[in-house]
Amino acid sequence: MSRDISNIYFMKKNIYIITPETAAQRLDTFISLNSYLTRSFIQKLIRQELITVNSRKEKPGYRIKADDLIEVSIPDQPETILLPEDIPLNIIWEDEYIIVVNKPPHIVMYPAVGNRSGTLMNALISKYKKLSSIGAPLRPGVVHRLDKDTSGIIVIARDDASHYNLVNQFKNREIEKHYLALVSGSLKEERGEIKTSIGRSVSDRKKMSTITRYGKEAITQFEVMERFQSATLAKTRIITGRTHQIRVHFASIGNPVLGDKTYGRKTSLNVGHKTININRQMLHAYSLKLKHPAGNEIMEFSAPIPDDMKEILEELNEKSGVI
Repeated sequence: MSRDISNIYFMKKNIYIITPETAAQRLDTFISLNSYLTRSFIQKLIRQELITVNSRKEKPGYRIKADDLIEVSIPDQPETILLPEDIPLNIIWEDEYIIVVNKPPHIVMYPAVGNRSGTLMNALISKYKKLSSIGAPLRPGVVHRLDKDTSGIIVIARDDASHYNLVNQFKNREIEKHYLALVSGSLKEERGEIKTSIGRSVSDRKKMSTITRYGKEAITQFEVMERFQSATLAKTRIITGRTHQIRVHFASIGNPVLGDKTYGRKTSLNVGHKTININRQMLHAYSLKLKHPAGNEIMEFSAPIPDDMKEILEELNEKSGVI
């Protein structure tokens, strides 16, 4: 026996009875099409005899037959298993190809060290049985991401073909992503473009920076929406999609995103006789325009400004006025 399952127990067991309509598929292909597990992980379970056909071990390429009984035992390993959790979701659009979600602030996209549960993916896998296998087991269907404290629109792929299509759209810069950024101070120009390289910081590997040895081109366009005495609300579009791009770019020109504890550390504003506390970075992905991966029609989605950002804008308007 090849399995090494000491010190673990089975979280759940999936059982499938093959119908004539699904017969003749490869064993690993069938399971990947009917679960959120990747082909590579499925093959690992087969090697460990945690997947059986009629109580027997079979190879990943075994062609399933009508009435075959397939048992899939999934070990409880938090590092590799995405646990379904009943977390409320704000779904903007869904069909059999994509899901568009309005992500609230303070929620992580997918499990990682320090955040094993309570993520957007835990919620999605609870609501939707099948997502694209790409990125699984912890990031099935994830085509792009938002930081924990950034709110707004995310698109998730439900099948591999849609996933590859969306990835290519991002790669070819065909998808338009617009953000609202409330930044510190006054932007010098009404509209402009920030174009630099972005890569790992030379002084702190946990941070991104425009001062880097191995950077990639990053382009952010912006347009001022409102000016306040101590802050500026800007509509931004990222042409490229580098990690922390908007946050790094605005910090590099001396106007960090308000509430950004990593790149600006400006977490409060003194307006008149009042201090406005800012508990997270004021960055919201409010608009996404793409070509539907199946029908090719142009679709545009928008998400309203979240309450915490709206309240800060209202306070700025009341206390300092729009310039």
